[in-house]
Amino acid sequence: MKLKLAIAVTLFAVAPAFAQGQMGGPQQKPAKPTKAQVQKVVQDVGSNKPKLDAYCKLAKLQQEMGQLDEKKDIKKLQDLSNQADAEAQKLGPDFEKVMDGLDQVDENSAEGKDFAATLASLDAKCK
Repeated sequence: MKLKLAIAVTLFAVAPAFAQGQMGGPQQKPAKPTKAQVQKVVQDVGSNKPKLDAYCKLAKLQQEMGQLDEKKDIKKLQDLSNQADAEAQKLGPDFEKVMDGLDQVDENSAEGKDFAATLASLDAKCK
């Protein structure tokens, strides 16, 4: 999975929960994750069958959402977003924290490419 797609879809999936908690207050950028944090999340999700299943479902939903025309398929996009949100919740707060923080990483940097490769190891487990 490309880092940018992972960030975009995860943010899209968790945006409703984030918006509810941040209404009215100043928005603080999430902290950029460390390599160790990304590896820990990948290890946690990859070694936990229910979380891996949720991750794979989330990845599939992300692909479906990416193929929809926003203007024509608003209802379907909202339905998929709700499903993605439910799957993202199953992955836990550490996953959400890391994914939110990836927005602070340049996907073309060495660090961004390293994070993308680490996250790609999860995609390889999805069949």
